[in-house]
Amino acid sequence: MDNSMYSRLGIGSEVLAFCEKTLAELEPRFKKIDETAEYNQLKVISAMQENRVNAACFAATTGYGYDDAGRDNLERVYASVFGTQAALVRPQITCGTHALAVALSAILRPGDTLLSPVGKPYDTLEEVIGIRESKCSLKEFGVNYAQVDLLPDGSFDLDGIRAAINETTKMVTIQRSKGYQTRPTLSVERIGELIAFVKSVKPDIICMVDNCYGEFVQKIEPSDVGADMIVGSLIKNPGGGLAPIGGYICGTKECVEKCAYRLSAPGLGQEVGANLGIMPAFYQGFFMAPTVVAGALKGAVFAGLCYEKLGFRCVPNGTEERYDIIQAVELGSRERMVAFCRGIQAAAPVDSYVTPEPWPMPGYDSDVIMAAGAFVQGSSIELSADGPIKEPYAVYFQGGLTWYHAKLGIMMSLQKLFEKGLIELQKKRLPGGVPFLSFA
Repeated sequence: MDNSMYSRLGIGSEVLAFCEKTLAELEPRFKKIDETAEYNQLKVISAMQENRVNAACFAATTGYGYDDAGRDNLERVYASVFGTQAALVRPQITCGTHALAVALSAILRPGDTLLSPVGKPYDTLEEVIGIRESKCSLKEFGVNYAQVDLLPDGSFDLDGIRAAINETTKMVTIQRSKGYQTRPTLSVERIGELIAFVKSVKPDIICMVDNCYGEFVQKIEPSDVGADMIVGSLIKNPGGGLAPIGGYICGTKECVEKCAYRLSAPGLGQEVGANLGIMPAFYQGFFMAPTVVAGALKGAVFAGLCYEKLGFRCVPNGTEERYDIIQAVELGSRERMVAFCRGIQAAAPVDSYVTPEPWPMPGYDSDVIMAAGAFVQGSSIELSADGPIKEPYAVYFQGGLTWYHAKLGIMMSLQKLFEKGLIELQKKRLPGGVPFLSFA
């Protein structure tokens, strides 16, 4: 293809050659991603047709939001797609952490125990739970917390989980994605196996899955394999890059009803909550989500293979199956993390001229560097990269509203590292003069 536009954007010939060679290996992987996207696209269309989505669903409401037909129907669409009895999809949910906090506080009562059988939860949940002290944490309200780490090979510690479950264990929280860790992301199938085991020990335990970054990556969701609740953010996968805010909780009727009471007020629940005119973005974003997720997933696969070829540890590696859109790369130094993130920022359509710097971000226990030039602030379905500045100096790359933007981001990250002398791309020749690339 004509690479003149890449050159215009600052991508050098060495990086171009390396990336083109890497892409040639990915055609079978990309074909499989497209097949999953097609299946999920049809699933969303089917749900919208079954629930008779029409132009009236896009009308704005204000104030209390009573009789908001578009809001209520959107929740039925989500429930249909995710195979649940009910759903809560609201702009009043500000982010994924907020959605999880609503779900946890709706179910847990003083004296109950919350169990995480997959190790430490995402950093921002530590203060919600009370692992790190914070005002109004679950710990302050008398909720206990227990944790069972994964085994060194990434498998579940079934004996440890069985021993941790007792008469006070009310709820299990399962984080699908890796967060700021380098453990494997959990497939829906593995989550189903874990839920079945937990319920075999204590059938009335409520199993909640933090589904962030995982929606539409596979053809099935955790709610299809026994999860009582799945929770996520609309400025990640299901918002398709169009939702400007919001979160969702899908699950059993009883669980969702309790979450609605916790989000608004006892006695009000799902009856209130104006949509403020953003229903078109919610509907259209959900419609676009399978295709947008496919582009982000291709970017993650491309990033993993590129950086693995350069000798960096990648989770997942360049050939493993993918169960979320996040690619973790252990870069080994602060300098490489900063250069990587500056490359992602330089590829952005918004704020491309900004220079990311590590800073102390609320909710985290170390400086964090973040790169994002997003149309929606903090939207991690858009191209972004971030990570805590601490060992093993892992950066977490995700998003891209289109595959081509994700591709440019990875190329720009390589370019910044190459310019700083932090990676080497060397052209060599095989016997007989055949050129190839080796990566030091």
